[in-house]
Amino acid sequence: MSADDAFELSAAGLRFDGVELSVAVEVLARKLEAALPARTRTERRARRLLSSHRPVRSIEVELAPWVFSLRNDDGRVETWREKRVGGIAIAREPLDLSAWIAALTAALQAEAQRSDEARAALAQLLG
Repeated sequence: MSADDAFELSAAGLRFDGVELSVAVEVLARKLEAALPARTRTERRARRLLSSHRPVRSIEVELAPWVFSLRNDDGRVETWREKRVGGIAIAREPLDLSAWIAALTAALQAEAQRSDEARAALAQLLG
């Protein structure tokens, strides 16, 4: 099984709806934060004042020149990628969830060819 296939299988949970999707987004955020801490930004917000439960609202992963973004709005997930040059977005491409996962996987694999950090991150995501 290739690394691409393994990540596709591990990310398959993101194809669910509602509560299951929110849980899958939480798992994905934790994996990306652990694997690529310097390249992943996660926003969490409490739904109620003084609540300790802070679900993931958004994930952003930077794999130059692409920035992969996911927004979770109460179980409704929107995904896209932007091409950035010098910190300025020059193109934005909305993607469905499976295409977003495939594009993120491809970008990680390309980066893994050039970087030990990305290679370790990919191994951690697949493990």
